[in-house]
Parts: sequence; C-alpha cells; structure tokens
Amino acid sequence: MKLLSYNIRFGGRGRESGISEVIRNVAPDMVVFQEATDPRVIERVAEATGMSVWAARPSHSIAFISRAPVVHHEWHYPQGARHSFLEIVLEGNRPRIFGLHLRARFSKWSERRRAFEIRALLEGIRRHQEGFHVLVGDFNTLAPGELLDVRRMPRWIRALVWLSGRDIQRETIQIMLDAAYADGYRTLHPEDKGYTFPVWDPHLRLDYIFLPTSHTERLISCEVINTDTARRASDHFPLLAQLEID
Repeated sequence: MKLLSYNIRFGGRGRESGISEVIRNVAPDMVVFQEATDPRVIERVAEATGMSVWAARPSHSIAFISRAPVVHHEWHYPQGARHSFLEIVLEGNRPRIFGLHLRARFSKWSERRRAFEIRALLEGIRRHQEGFHVLVGDFNTLAPGELLDVRRMPRWIRALVWLSGRDIQRETIQIMLDAAYADGYRTLHPEDKGYTFPVWDPHLRLDYIFLPTSHTERLISCEVINTDTARRASDHFPLLAQLEID
C-alpha cells in the first residue's frame, strides 16, 4: 500500500490541478490531507485522480481520498486539541490509518500544547496500539537532535523562539518514540535531512509517518516528494510511504 501525507495549504482552493498532478505522478492508494478545509476541493481532487472514496468536512483540517475500499471513517475530538484527528478503517485485515495535524507555531508554549494533543490522541487509540496501525500527518515540530536554523525563519517566529530560550523543546516526537513508535522516514534515512517545509527554502521536517516499532519490517520505503510540481502546488512537500499490509 502506498500512503501519501499531504498538507495542501489553506484548503487548496485554486490549486486543485497542481495537487492532483502531484498525486497522479506518485500513484498512491490513499492520500491523507492536512489543511483540507474545503470539501469541494477534495471532491475535485478525488475525481481528477480517479479515487472514488473520499471524505472531508468544512473547516476540518484532515480529509482523505482512497482507491482502496474503506469500511469506516470517523473524526475524533480530543479535549483541548487544535484540530480533530481522523480514523480510517480499511476493508479486510488491514491497518487503521490515523491522520492528524497538530497546532503550529515554534515556541516552548506551543510545543507543550502539541505534547498535550499527542498524548490525548495516543490515549484515544490505546485499544489499537498492539496491532498494526499508522499515524501520519503534519506534526508541526522537530524530532530530537534535528537542527532548528532560526536565521531562515520570519522575524516574528525568531522572536518567539528567542523568548522560548533560543530553541524549542522536542517533546512531541519524543513522546511518540517513548510510546514505542518508529519514525518512518528516519528509520530508513538515518542521515538524510528529509525536509518537507517550506518548499521555497526547505529546512524543516514537519511531516511524519509513525508505525509501531514491532511492525517496522512492514515499511518498505518512505520518501519526500520534492518535485518541481510539488513545489508549485503547496507550501509542504508530501511524504510518501510504501507499506506491506497483507
């Protein structure tokens, strides 16, 4: 199964053609979107890419399109979370997909809120944590040990980082690692940067796919789609993972 995570920026309105081209070029079985706040955009992209199964809600960040049969999908609302997360259940003995989009901003205060959100999400899916499942989306934070080059950020973000102690905490991703999840991209690419944002000056890895460490052998590949087409379609490069699901 080829799974694509894609932040399409501000709903993607007016960029449906470019977004659809990016998706067609990599031919995924499912796309989990972030910032997909306009269902009409998702419907158009689903039609343009030949994916008959889709779901989106107005003002909800997470949506999906799929060529694989889906038997159930549901938005969940952890208390205090900035965005809902989306649970997608595939037909047959297949993994559950959890799409998420954590709050933005670089500061120690926003990182604390992201940590709260991810703990709430993990508590909400506790009953699935023994089986094969995948968490995918825009985490809006950096993994432990990764460089934060504030010189390349807007002045207002640099001010927030400076007020936070000239760096940000890396608590959110550490929570995932401590909960026995593997960072898909970093598992296969221990040295590569894997930057996904922003497309005009990539220097941050904000988009992730996580799976239980007991199932890492199911991860065949994980790549950032940093093509010229993707650079024109959104402010994030999408992340494509190939999974062995049978």
